[in-house]
Amino acid sequence: MRSGFLSFGTALFALLLVLSAAAADTEKLRLGEFIPASPPQPAPAIAFTDAEGRPASLADFAGKPTLINLWATWCQPCLKEMPSLQRLQAKLAGRLTIAAVSQDRAGGKLVNPFVAEHQLQDLKIYLDPKGEVAHAFEVRGLPTSIVIDRTGRVVGRVEGPAEWDSDKMTTVLAPLLAGDGR
Repeated sequence: MRSGFLSFGTALFALLLVLSAAAADTEKLRLGEFIPASPPQPAPAIAFTDAEGRPASLADFAGKPTLINLWATWCQPCLKEMPSLQRLQAKLAGRLTIAAVSQDRAGGKLVNPFVAEHQLQDLKIYLDPKGEVAHAFEVRGLPTSIVIDRTGRVVGRVEGPAEWDSDKMTTVLAPLLAGDGR
């Protein structure tokens, strides 16, 4: 009887191991992919500062489709993603607001030289050294991007680095840009 119980326990443990590995693989496959919000929810009221330390908030982007990208200077996947965000901003200037919100605790004294060194001056950089934006959006890791429609609803997110200027992501963003007169 004890032998049967041990066999069952071993089989159950093995099954749980396989299922957890399968769940991890599914999660990995979602990295860098757009995950729609179902249903879209109102974006939280969040505040941060611009790179010069002036107050800013999500309300500043009201009426415009917005991409909030949470990143940090120490995050290698974030650094890989930043040039594509900069290219997307150039491609969709005036049609999509991109706010790259640094989560670095040291704020502008660390972020501003980093932005200059990596030639990211064309990307609008914001600072959130206390991590309040990440907390408000329940971010699990960096980079994470939150996609907000012109009515202020979170319509989806991307966890992990994405090629934002790729055809795939441009297609994802197209419905947000519809009706902007272009």
